[in-house]
Amino acid sequence: MEEQTKQNYIKAGRISAEVLEYGKSLIKKGNSLLETTELIEKKIFELDGKPAFPVQISCNEIAAHFCVEEDDKTVFDEQVVSLDLGVHVDGAIGDTAYTVDLSGKYNDLVKAAQKALEEALKITNVGTELRQIGKVINDIISSYGYAPVRNLSGHGLDLYNIHTKPTIPNIDNGDKAILKKGMAFAVEPFSTTGNGVVHEQGLPTVFMLEHKKPARSPITREVLKEIKRYDGLPFAKRWLTKKFGAKANFALRELTQLGISHQFPPLVEVSKGIVAQAEHSILIDDEGEVIVLTKN
Repeated sequence: MEEQTKQNYIKAGRISAEVLEYGKSLIKKGNSLLETTELIEKKIFELDGKPAFPVQISCNEIAAHFCVEEDDKTVFDEQVVSLDLGVHVDGAIGDTAYTVDLSGKYNDLVKAAQKALEEALKITNVGTELRQIGKVINDIISSYGYAPVRNLSGHGLDLYNIHTKPTIPNIDNGDKAILKKGMAFAVEPFSTTGNGVVHEQGLPTVFMLEHKKPARSPITREVLKEIKRYDGLPFAKRWLTKKFGAKANFALRELTQLGISHQFPPLVEVSKGIVAQAEHSILIDDEGEVIVLTKN
């Protein structure tokens, strides 16, 4: 890994950590979900980063891939709120998450995810088997009386690529592949009061450019030109509707039908269990040093 790339990962992680703390301070009863999301995204730019994906604030049984639309009227009240954000610097990504319990009823659920992350990081090193990380996460969350979300996982981070190898499981899945020098990845435990499985439910508001093909209509071509500015990383429908209005909806439908863009509906726990999330990004440099990029 080139030294400049390493420094970009470190910078992206530092910005992510600072923005996460800022975002946590905004998650208070009475605050608007939409305004909070947009303030967090604004802070990323102010700190000289760019969003690696849209800021996602998922509540209660929603585990991931929920991104607010521009007409959303939700106000924080008694929810369990997971804030997941990513920052990139020239493609090098820092990805981090934290859960805030506004209800006061699920503190242990939040602790379970956080403790699982802390203990997983302790064994994260060159040569660690992926299954070992999953076992630690599963054991810790289970010790609190909750279930890990089995079909969500941590993931590799590459330049302009938010989800790549290796897959970091949240259970012992038997994967004996090992962590190696030069890897960047995110460890991402999810704890739940439910069955520990999520499925897609609801309308997608997060998309990603998947294939480069010509679009049919002038409207779609205009919107596609804007999408290409996101460098192949996930983007929010809201970003487009704010600029193009209803034309954005038309374009996204056509881009999806043509297989040019991929959509990510919200991921919801199948038994409606409450979900908490914790996440840090890690870089193992070429000398084998383990750097937790997103830890203050």
